[in-house]
Amino acid sequence: MFIHFEDRPSDSTVVDRVWRSRSERAGAFHSMATCVWVMVVTRHEGRTFLTVRGPETRATIASCPAEGEWVGIEFRLGTFMPVLPADDLRDRNGVTLPGSQRSFRLNGSAWEYPSFENAESFVGRLVRQGLIASDPCVRAALRRRPEPVSQRTEQRHFLRAVGVTHATVRQIERARYATRLLREGAAIPRVVDDAGYFDQAHLTRSVRRFIGQTPAQIAGRTEQLSFLYKTEGE
Repeated sequence: MFIHFEDRPSDSTVVDRVWRSRSERAGAFHSMATCVWVMVVTRHEGRTFLTVRGPETRATIASCPAEGEWVGIEFRLGTFMPVLPADDLRDRNGVTLPGSQRSFRLNGSAWEYPSFENAESFVGRLVRQGLIASDPCVRAALRRRPEPVSQRTEQRHFLRAVGVTHATVRQIERARYATRLLREGAAIPRVVDDAGYFDQAHLTRSVRRFIGQTPAQIAGRTEQLSFLYKTEGE
């Protein structure tokens, strides 16, 4: 393992998890599909910058430089930035905000970079400035208590706030759940049943698309994956 991760859950109404990582050497890893959007502060070779990334609908191979440090703020589903639509950020179309070593610029103002420890207070200031918002229609649907709106309206809300459809969210979360089970040593037939796949072939197609490895590779830990943790919808 050449990338080391640390994370903590958040009690914020808009932040799900805060993580940090560092790399010992350069290398490549499988970046898994994810439903959420994230702010990432990167420190590498004397530079500091903040990138906003959207959801990723399939696994990719990502390159990691040596001796880098990162702090990430993962946001809850249904939370979004009105000035940076989620569907514009989808699938590695992230935006690196202009800035210096000490601060970055967003919506015409300078902001100090957040840290692993103060992420919630930083996000709270963004919320008070109207730069982060939540869509109650999405949050209700995720709690399986949808508001009285049509399916088309719900889909429109999901695409605006999340960047992908509700069906895609369920598929990605199921693949990540299956991956956790495999990493914990569960047998493939049990994973098929527990995660709700039709059969082993269905499981294999899903994890290849969203995780980037076969079930056997995941169970054998032959290659490093991006950070895996329990998501809000699981």
